[in-house]
Amino acid sequence: MVRRNAEDGSGTGVSNAALFGEVLRHFREAALLTQAALAQQIPCDRSHVAKVETGTSVPQDTFAKACDELLGTGGVLLRLWKKVDWYPEVQHPDWFERRAQMDAEAVSLREYQERVMPGMLQAPSYAHALFSQISTGDEVEERVRARLSRQPRFLADDGPLYVAVLDESCLRNAVGSPEIMRDQCAHLLSVGRRPNIRIQVAPAGLFGLIRPRGSLSLIKLPDGHEWVYSESMDRGHFNDDPAAFARHSQTYDVLRADIPSARESAALISDVMEGYGHHGQARTRPGDLDQEQPQRQQRRQLHRSKPRFPRRRPGP
Repeated sequence: MVRRNAEDGSGTGVSNAALFGEVLRHFREAALLTQAALAQQIPCDRSHVAKVETGTSVPQDTFAKACDELLGTGGVLLRLWKKVDWYPEVQHPDWFERRAQMDAEAVSLREYQERVMPGMLQAPSYAHALFSQISTGDEVEERVRARLSRQPRFLADDGPLYVAVLDESCLRNAVGSPEIMRDQCAHLLSVGRRPNIRIQVAPAGLFGLIRPRGSLSLIKLPDGHEWVYSESMDRGHFNDDPAAFARHSQTYDVLRADIPSARESAALISDVMEGYGHHGQARTRPGDLDQEQPQRQQRRQLHRSKPRFPRRRPGP
C-alpha cells in the first residue's frame, strides 16, 4: 500500500474533522435533537451522524448544507466543511495508485459501470457496506477513506467534467440494506445536479444497445494524453493506444446517445429510490383483511350475475 497526502505529524487533519463533529453536536443538542432525529430529517443512517460527530466519518458537502438548514446555523457548518482537510492520510492499493494519481490531474473523466456504483459516485454508507463484505475493523474505515478521497475534486464547484453511464444493475444490485440503497440513489440525484457532472442510466430492458464488454474509464489528462482504464480481479489495466481509445470512445458515445438523457435517468433513479423507501413494508395494513373478504364476495356476485352463454363444443 502507498500512502498519499501524508500528514506532517501535526495531526491537524484529524483534529479538524473532530472539530467539525464537535460543532455539529453543539448545534444538534441546542436544537434538542437526537442523532436519530437529525438523521431521519437529512435523511441518512444514525450511525453516520454519530461517526461524523466523533470525527471518524467523512460527510459530503450536501450533509453539511442539510444540517445548516435543519439546525439554523446560518451556514457555519458548510463554511467549516470547506476548510477541513478530510483526507490528511489515505492509502490506495499499489495497483490502483496510478489511477488515483490520474484522477487528481484529469481534465475529464467518462465512465461506464456495471453492477456496482463507480467510486466517484459512492455515498459513504454505500462504500462502507461494500468494503464490509471483504474487510473488517479498521481496514474497512481505511479503505472507505481512500475511496472517498478521490471525490472532492470532482464535486467542487469548478470540478472537471465527469460523465457516468450506469448500467441499471448498479441501481438494482442490493448493497447493505434498503436504507443504504435509498441514500445512494439520493446521493446520485444530488451530485447529478452539479454543472460538471452528468449521470445516465442504461435500462436493462432496452433492446439493441451496444454496451462495453465491462466497466471502463476514459481519462483525459492536461497534456492531452488519453487513457482507457479497466479492471480485473485486484488489477488495473491501462491502455493509451489512440486506436483503442477511439474505439472505446465511439462505443461509449453511441451508447449515451441511445439511452435516456440525464434528466430522464434522474426520473428512473427517483423511482428506484422510492421503491427502496417502500421495501419491507407490509403489503396489507391493519383492517385491509377485513375489507378484502367483502370485496371478494362482491366480485363473486358480479361474476355470477353475468349472462351465461353456451359454449360451442368441438365436433368429433
